[in-house]
Amino acid sequence: MKKQPNPFPASIGSQEDTSEGPLDQKAHHKTIEHTERLKRKLYEVRQGVWSQVGNGLSNQNFVEGPEGLIVIDTGESQEEMVASLKAVREYTDAPVAAVIYTHFHYVHGTSALWEKESEQPPIWGHSEIENNLRRIGIDVSAAATRGLIHQFGLLLPKEGQDGIVNSALGQYFRLEEHSPWTPGFIAPTHTFNEPTRATIGGLEVEMTPAPSDANDSITIWFPEIKVCINNLLWPTLFNVFAIRGEEYRDPRILIEGIEQMIGLEAEHLVGVHGPPLSGSQQILDDLTQYRDSIQFMWDQTVRGINKGLTLSEITELVQLPKKYENRYFTQQFYGLVEHHVRQIHNGLRGWFDGDESALFPLPASKRAEKLIAGFGGIEKVREEITKALEEDDLRWALELATWLIRIEINENGRSDGGETEDRNRLASILRKIGQRTTSTNVRNWCLTRALELEGKLDLSRFRKHRFSERQVLSQPTESFVHALRLLLDPELSNQLDIRIGWRFDDDSTAGLHIRNGIAVPTDGKKSEATLVIKISDWARMLGGKTTLKELLQSKDAEIEGVEAAFIKAVSCFDNPSLR
Repeated sequence: MKKQPNPFPASIGSQEDTSEGPLDQKAHHKTIEHTERLKRKLYEVRQGVWSQVGNGLSNQNFVEGPEGLIVIDTGESQEEMVASLKAVREYTDAPVAAVIYTHFHYVHGTSALWEKESEQPPIWGHSEIENNLRRIGIDVSAAATRGLIHQFGLLLPKEGQDGIVNSALGQYFRLEEHSPWTPGFIAPTHTFNEPTRATIGGLEVEMTPAPSDANDSITIWFPEIKVCINNLLWPTLFNVFAIRGEEYRDPRILIEGIEQMIGLEAEHLVGVHGPPLSGSQQILDDLTQYRDSIQFMWDQTVRGINKGLTLSEITELVQLPKKYENRYFTQQFYGLVEHHVRQIHNGLRGWFDGDESALFPLPASKRAEKLIAGFGGIEKVREEITKALEEDDLRWALELATWLIRIEINENGRSDGGETEDRNRLASILRKIGQRTTSTNVRNWCLTRALELEGKLDLSRFRKHRFSERQVLSQPTESFVHALRLLLDPELSNQLDIRIGWRFDDDSTAGLHIRNGIAVPTDGKKSEATLVIKISDWARMLGGKTTLKELLQSKDAEIEGVEAAFIKAVSCFDNPSLR
């Protein structure tokens, strides 16, 4: 029988595509080769403009104006920012005149730029930056942290077959030498949410909202020196879908932002990620191809939707033509086209794709049980997995292997059990896929999951919605009171209808109205019972360093009103410190 061509060569390549990195990592040869573009280097883009690549996941960029140095993005930590500033000080001793944030992801090293608060210069950024930091740090903090661990391989070894290779946007998510990665975010002093012009550091600057992987992303244009700094052109195909989990990134809006950049006719293009570009024609060519790759995925997905195709049919239909492989900007080093197509469908039309079986699916464990029985039992499924592997059909082997895991519900209520040999078998398949995909996101996810299946990683703590003491102290007092609504157990609270409140030592108040199985945020007034507590003790309690019971016994906290009612109400939340 004639072997069929692989319709998804970037998703899962052949065994011949696997290569070894310098630290014995096993990965797709294109993934390993991409590392060279991300190596640590301070690029002098033109006189007075520098881009620090490879100091972490993102670049720190610098533009020197008549009045001083403009710092654009400050990285993941103070230590990361200190390292970049040290590098640029080899070329200029100009004082820091301003900071501009391109978006909320890389704003955590700012306080390292000056020693005294009185020295703080203006900080410019989109008005949504603080809201986005609060949302990620509170509402979905457990999922967000778990997503980062999987996508960026934060718990993978540095060497050996499972060793981290790169993060596609940067060499690594963060460098060990920057440990302990001290946070140093300072909020913008000048915010905007529409195109804004200003004189910053003695230079004319135009800042234009350009949603990318964040809704607060901006493009920065220095017309006098023809330099554009952006978060749209990445050193890889744009990630419409992030495997870590993110809100929808609409390709139509992305295209608008890229077209705005094309219209600038920049002579130098500096990114939040990857090496800078110089030369107006090269920049035009790369931006145009990048833009067109995004439109191709959008248009062809919509074409498939209008044809009435299911998601699996659309993903097979929509693959980038080979011409897009001529530049690294449109290659699948970060995410995969077949996943972006699914995200476009979900963002435009929702999850239902016309597949009848998707309307009322069985619970995962029940489905696995019936599939295994239909195949003739567990041993027969194991035989089919072996056969699929012999035929190098990793997709089918992966699906079969998951049945043997999903059949059992573990102690945490997840369909994630199975015999040790079956968990190891699934891990082996995921490892093969990780070694053959061009996508670092998928490689990192597969290897992290493989190590968990083998019992070499314990990720259970990242499946609990927890808050740190530092987090609580850094936000308004009502933020984490109101966040408790996300921890409410509806079975325990279903019969309750009660208003409870909190009053802190700064006289701020907050509250929750528990009713109908939900907790509605309130200002804490007119509560039937109120916890009077110091902010520091509240932070310690949510951080797991003490409990409500201990604080009440030591009289460091007290309950005004019906104490038993308050205790009964807070015991309905999934936080052991409250019980």
